[in-house]
Amino acid sequence: MTPSGASNENAIEMRSVSYRLETARTLIDSMDLAVKRGEMLIVLGRSGSGKTTTLRLINGLVKPTAGEIFIEGRRQTDWDPIQLRRNIGYVIQEGGLFPHWTVERNIALVPRLEAWPEPRVRDRVREMLSLVGLDAAEFAGRLPHELSGGQRQRVGVARALAADPPILLMDEPFGAVDPVTGSELEDEFRALAERVGKTIVFVTHNLRAALLLRARIALLAAGHLVGVYSPGEFLRSSNPEVRSFVASLSSGRESSPELPAQGGES
Repeated sequence: MTPSGASNENAIEMRSVSYRLETARTLIDSMDLAVKRGEMLIVLGRSGSGKTTTLRLINGLVKPTAGEIFIEGRRQTDWDPIQLRRNIGYVIQEGGLFPHWTVERNIALVPRLEAWPEPRVRDRVREMLSLVGLDAAEFAGRLPHELSGGQRQRVGVARALAADPPILLMDEPFGAVDPVTGSELEDEFRALAERVGKTIVFVTHNLRAALLLRARIALLAAGHLVGVYSPGEFLRSSNPEVRSFVASLSSGRESSPELPAQGGES
C-alpha cells in the first residue's frame, strides 16, 4: 500500500464517491470501483446511468461531492489538474478532433504542450498513425472533414496515446459509426489494447461490444454500481438489470433499451 492507503496494483480507485448537482440530484451515488494497472474495464449502462460522469470524475473535469479518488496511487487532489489530464488520454465519439487542424497537428497537441523537440514530435505522429493503421504520408496533412468516421476515430485514439499516458478513457468511442465499421474498430481496438498495455476505461451502452472486448464489465444503473463481472459471470447473473441487457442481446437488438438521458449525462 502507498502512504495514501491506495493499492499499488490499482491505477484508478474510487472510494465511496458521490457526485450531486446543486439541484440535489445525484448522478453518482457512493461508488467503490478499482481498475488495475494495465487492465481494460468496460463501464456498461443505459443512458442516464452515470457512465460519462464517471469518466469526468476520473480525469478531474468534475469533482466528487463525497468520497475520494486515487490516480496512480496518489489522491486526485494532490495532482496538478493540468498534469493529471495530460496523464490521462480521452477519446470521445468522432474523436473530438479540432476541425481546422490537420491530422498531424491534432495528434501532436499534447507532445507540443509538453515541449517535446520537433523531430521527436514528428516521429511520434508517424508512429501513432502506423499504430492505428493509417499511413502518415496519406493522412497526416488531411483535415478531419476529409476523413471517414472510422478514420476520425482512429486519429482520436492516436491523439490520446501520443504523449504515452498510462491511462486511457474512452466514451462511446465507436457509437457514431455504422455497425459494420464499429465492429471492425472494436476488433482492431482489442488487439491494440493488448499491444499498448495501458489502463483503459471503456464506456458503452452496447453489451455486444462489451463482450467482444473480453474485459471485466462494471454495470451502472441510475448512478449506482450494480456490480463488476467477468463476461461469463455477467451472462450468468440473475440480477434484473443484467438480465435486461442479456435479453436485449438474445433478441437481436444491438444494445439495451435506453432511458432518456438526464442532464446530458450518459
